[in-house]
Amino acid sequence: MLRLDLLTMVILAQLTGSALFIAGSQASAQIVIPTNRSTSVDQGQLQQLQNRLQRQQYQQQQQLYRELDRQAVPKPQPGVPVFNPTCRMEAVGNTISRVCR
Repeated sequence: MLRLDLLTMVILAQLTGSALFIAGSQASAQIVIPTNRSTSVDQGQLQQLQNRLQRQQYQQQQQLYRELDRQAVPKPQPGVPVFNPTCRMEAVGNTISRVCR
């Protein structure tokens, strides 16, 4: 699987390089892949391959960012003052009770 992904990436990189060359030189709408002269790729297919490569790169970048975020140390919670209700002691007969409001 990893070898297939690597091979795909190499082919896509070659196609991307070819597309950049074509865009710079204003060549025709079809190119011939250097490794196999009989196989041609039209401009639409080339654009699809470039888009797929860009999506894969974006997804890999987002995965890397998520990993880095997981490794980051979380900030401590800020100290929030706690409201203590005012309580008073009341004596009723022999019992002392606490009345809080």
